[in-house]
Amino acid sequence: MSTTGSTTGEQETEAASGAILSRNERGFLLLLAIGIMSVIAIAMWLTPDPRGFGTHLQLGLPECGFRSATGMNCPHCGMTTSFAWFVRGQWRRSLQVNPAGLMLAISFLVLCPWFLAVAFRGRWIGIRSPGLFFVYSFAGWVLLSLILWLLRPA
Repeated sequence: MSTTGSTTGEQETEAASGAILSRNERGFLLLLAIGIMSVIAIAMWLTPDPRGFGTHLQLGLPECGFRSATGMNCPHCGMTTSFAWFVRGQWRRSLQVNPAGLMLAISFLVLCPWFLAVAFRGRWIGIRSPGLFFVYSFAGWVLLSLILWLLRPA
């Protein structure tokens, strides 16, 4: 390996850009993948509520505060139910209950193997700026879920 200034500079630029992941970063990605697998496993265990919302109550979680206060579904009401229908292959029902839930479930199916591949490889695959990618992806999902909520029939 050459120790010229250009090679050293390239290595420093590569390391500074986050291309080579630290052990902690790789471990965090593994935890994220395990978290996604856990969410999917929990959705498989739950029985979708026929009302289209309220499936989360099976986990001992409280009623939706927004729904309790206003009588209307919040942008994420039906998210758990949407996941429960999705894992059963009932994608139309998942879409009807909460389109943002269907989008998130599909994203999880893509993200889980990608997180695992990146963690094992030790380098990002397909993106140069993971921070911006995740911020923009999350902001886009929140914005789209709000738009879909506004368009959803009462």
